[in-house]
Amino acid sequence: MRKIKQVLIARYLGVFMGLVSCSLAGILNAQNNDSLIIQRIVAEANQNSQLTTLAHELLDVIGPRLVGSPKMQQANNWAVAKYKGWGIDSRNEKWGEWRGWDRGISHIDLVYPRVKSLEGMQLAWSPSTNGKAVTAETIIVPDLADSVAFDKWLPAVKGKFVLISMNQPTGRPDYNWTEFATKESFDKMKQQRAAQTEAWRKRIAKTGYTARTLPLALEKAGALGIVMSNWSQGFGVNKIFSAYTKKVPTIDISLEDYGLVYRLTENSQKPKMSIRAESKEMGMVPTFNTIAEIKGTEKPDEYVMLSAHFDSWDGASGATDNGTGTFTMMEAMRILKKLYPNPKRTILVGHWGSEEQGLNGSRAFVEDHPEIVKGLQALFNQDNGTGRVSSISGQGFLNSYSYIGKWLSKVPDSVRSHITTSFPGSPGAGGSDFASFVAAGAPAFSLSSLSWSYGNYTWHTNRDTYDKIVFDDLRNNVILTAVLAYLASEDPTTTSRERSILPVNPRTGEPGQWPEVRKATRKGGVD
Repeated sequence: MRKIKQVLIARYLGVFMGLVSCSLAGILNAQNNDSLIIQRIVAEANQNSQLTTLAHELLDVIGPRLVGSPKMQQANNWAVAKYKGWGIDSRNEKWGEWRGWDRGISHIDLVYPRVKSLEGMQLAWSPSTNGKAVTAETIIVPDLADSVAFDKWLPAVKGKFVLISMNQPTGRPDYNWTEFATKESFDKMKQQRAAQTEAWRKRIAKTGYTARTLPLALEKAGALGIVMSNWSQGFGVNKIFSAYTKKVPTIDISLEDYGLVYRLTENSQKPKMSIRAESKEMGMVPTFNTIAEIKGTEKPDEYVMLSAHFDSWDGASGATDNGTGTFTMMEAMRILKKLYPNPKRTILVGHWGSEEQGLNGSRAFVEDHPEIVKGLQALFNQDNGTGRVSSISGQGFLNSYSYIGKWLSKVPDSVRSHITTSFPGSPGAGGSDFASFVAAGAPAFSLSSLSWSYGNYTWHTNRDTYDKIVFDDLRNNVILTAVLAYLASEDPTTTSRERSILPVNPRTGEPGQWPEVRKATRKGGVD
């Protein structure tokens, strides 16, 4: 009997050890396979990069992608064709409609007391000058006692171009002053600028109008155009947003040229400008998200999603906002399809429309695809410029450190060493499209990057062009994104959605609240 027991124990031990050996072998094989795939991702990203081609075709050939513009539709179709060329299923999904508008040529000249071509352009959705140049004298919004006095003055704008921006006291950014000025001189300039800015704020407030309503009042009073300068605190950069006028053009000109015209006007030189602004109203047009997909083989109803908004403002070609995020996701998808064509989970990419007007494309997707939101393993979004990714927050998900940390541990050190993490972090309520998914309780994360002077020089400016891209940093981000997507897809466990308890808001004394899901604007650009 004892001998039988010994034989049985030995047999069971053998089976147990065999199972342990198989399990260990499986783990080692998985680890080795991960290492091999990651090595191949790195090699493909560095040795066969398509980034410069993508950037040229989208930024140089197609150009800016204002929602509702023909260029935006052209970009959607271009992206679908690119994905199909790589063997990736793709489609344009309609999510709404927007006021269609097509930018044309802006010619802006000073014609008196001397002739000079001025640097500037009409704002987005600006009315045109109907195919002709309009010449008129300039006038400045005056500093009057109150709205009653302003209403009495308003008839003076008839037949004139009205200057509505403050004349900046310096065209040098603060870092230039820091480098060269004496402390006394710099402090003096800052005090003067602060006083001048406050005085101008009060000047506009006393009109009884806001920045949004003042141009309409001037237009109604007979102004032939609105002239402004939205300086971005850097050499040669202005923010280019949208016009509020309905019948006459609104133009933005450079700080340098605006200062020239302002001083001439202020000193009673009676300057005249000539403006020709060409643009076309297209009526209401359909708007789309571009979606591409690599179908999962084991868990097709669970999803790893790559994310970047596709639209831009149109003062320039939208290179770092958000061409670079777009290229990162497209290139990562290309590499994954080539090296990992049969993922465990479905890998999706969303190129969102109308992020700039309120995350509308991604909010619409969340509304329209609850099954994807429910099955989301992780979403990775990149939006804030060309720099290499430097931080990742857990977005308030209590256990995000466990899976994000695990995936990051396998990212090559040359990429991972740049990244700081904060867990569990706080849920993003806006800023970019990941927030649309976070609000719905889905694990979505922002791959936040180094600045490269993004806020001043490229974010929504007239200088956000191809030449601002740092392609080495972009390749870094492609590797990170592709590796994270691969590991999230292969992970045997499903990510936790448990939310952390948010800290008390010090201003209200109330417990922090998770952001609420907000509906997309499905019909935009109209009153």
